[in-house]
Amino acid sequence: MAESGLRFEVDGEIATITLDRPDKRNAQTFATWSALAGIGDNLPEQVRVVVVKGEGPSFSAGIDLRMFTPEGVPGQGSFSSVARSGDTDFEHNIRKAQAGFLWLRRPEIVSIAAVHGHAIGAGFQLALSCDLRIVADDVKFCMKEPALGLVPDLTGTKPLVELVGLAKAIDICLTARMVHAEEAMRIGLAEQVVARDDLDRAVRDKAAELLSTNRDAAAATKRLLQGARARTLEEQSVAEGLEQAVRIKALFGG
Repeated sequence: MAESGLRFEVDGEIATITLDRPDKRNAQTFATWSALAGIGDNLPEQVRVVVVKGEGPSFSAGIDLRMFTPEGVPGQGSFSSVARSGDTDFEHNIRKAQAGFLWLRRPEIVSIAAVHGHAIGAGFQLALSCDLRIVADDVKFCMKEPALGLVPDLTGTKPLVELVGLAKAIDICLTARMVHAEEAMRIGLAEQVVARDDLDRAVRDKAAELLSTNRDAAAATKRLLQGARARTLEEQSVAEGLEQAVRIKALFGG
């Protein structure tokens, strides 16, 4: 975990992942993504809420710039070394990195990104991987990858389009411009904007609200909401009935 720049803590039903390289504005490396995936693989069963936050002045300034150099990050390699790998290995490496982001959408948990300062590139995508984003009034979102000759590949493109629409997503990504707190709230990137000093309290309050509902009902409802876009109204109605049958039998079936 030290190599990855992450801290992981569990307090009852709440787990907190803290990006903890404040001197590097919590820049991410291959080790960061591997550690995120490991947390998902070993998340304690009692956890219902996962909070992702950053230590220091920023949430995450994106990819560690050493990964763009031939030397790379000591012990982890670089994009140059990845580029020289075979197609199968290359795809495997991308899938490994994406695994650290995908698990945050599981139905049995609700993930909250507590975002302040810079959330650039990989940092923006980590925030987009979470179900909810509570942001400080100093937040600066930016999808930097196209400006670096890359594409966003850490599972951020789909939620961005779903949240803000295709045209706005194109604007944000292909200009690599900053999105500040007021716009983030207006276009649906953020659920709540608070003063920087109030961010931790706002996240604690939201976690408490989420924990006030029935665990199994919350997971079933999240499954329904996640599948709603891909279903017709009739298909969604059937899915609702199936989930409700399970809940009623569990509550009243003796």
